[in-house]
Amino acid sequence: MSSSKTPVVSLIAAATMAIAIAWTVTQINSVPASAPVTSVVRPAPKPTWAASAAGRVEPRGGEIKIGAQTAGRIADVAVKINDTVKAGDLLIRLDDEEASARISAAEAEAAVRKRERDAETVGRQAQDRRNAEDAVAVADRALTQARADLDAAVRGRSSDGGAAADLTAQRAAVKAAQDKLLQERDGLRRAQIVAGIPLPTRLEAALTAARSDLSLAETALERTRVRAPSDATVLQINARAGETATPSAEQTLVVLGDLTALRVRAELEERDSAKVRVGQPAAVQSDAHPGRKFEGKVVTIAQAMGPGKLAQRGPRRPNDVEVLEVVIDLDAGSGLLPGMRVDVYFKPDATVQNQADAKSN
Repeated sequence: MSSSKTPVVSLIAAATMAIAIAWTVTQINSVPASAPVTSVVRPAPKPTWAASAAGRVEPRGGEIKIGAQTAGRIADVAVKINDTVKAGDLLIRLDDEEASARISAAEAEAAVRKRERDAETVGRQAQDRRNAEDAVAVADRALTQARADLDAAVRGRSSDGGAAADLTAQRAAVKAAQDKLLQERDGLRRAQIVAGIPLPTRLEAALTAARSDLSLAETALERTRVRAPSDATVLQINARAGETATPSAEQTLVVLGDLTALRVRAELEERDSAKVRVGQPAAVQSDAHPGRKFEGKVVTIAQAMGPGKLAQRGPRRPNDVEVLEVVIDLDAGSGLLPGMRVDVYFKPDATVQNQADAKSN
């Protein structure tokens, strides 16, 4: 009996499905062909960044890598890492025994020549020239002595924590001696161009030659001193007492940097070179500070493409990509350290966009 009901059930199910399909087709056909199809149009999202680039943090003015001016044995390292130095401060002293001996010999020769010259009587104009020459010689020796006193004060700070007041006073003395030397040299030039002044005598010429030898000896001594070219902080020291220093670009003895402000040197790809301008705001991110963004502003844009330096290893290859160097000044108190690799994101700028639109039109 159940087998006889199966065909009936199947027929009922098939009829029901046919009715449903027919109703669906009727509903579709009842929609006018001209009825508009509505859709939601969303505006394109604005770009978060105009361009991005890799960069490296560096001190204001960049890192200053200092080497030796002459070959010699390192006798003394007068500073430590993180020391704050001023322009002219001693960093490293090379062995100076030979230079000091030459100075002693030149001083003795100059003293003899001066005594011989002073025994000779000359006119008023020639005497004025002599006085000006003597004033320059005295000022030159005073500057040498002031530098020696400053060097001693710097070494004292390094060894036993000497007072900062002593360093300040010695720096002021060096500055005063430099100004005095410039003043006396100006006076000598004025004395030498007086109308009708006689030519130097043999004794005067001999003294001038002796003093020139003394100046050369002092210059040789000064070359054994590695000094700070500007106010900065000691970042690296690659020298130890007893090592030999050579005047080579590959041998950097001390690395300095001005940490009063930091900047980022970024390398922008060629396709993004038109998206950045001076004054454009930028954000800097570092893996050392996840989740933080450091604000900055573009201050310099190179005027030509060049080879990248951030990831440069070994000689340049023909397929290396040219980049545009961009410098970004960071806001104070960022907490970043020189040498850190960072990512730089340049914020959209209306001025740059308007310039791009004008060029396209």
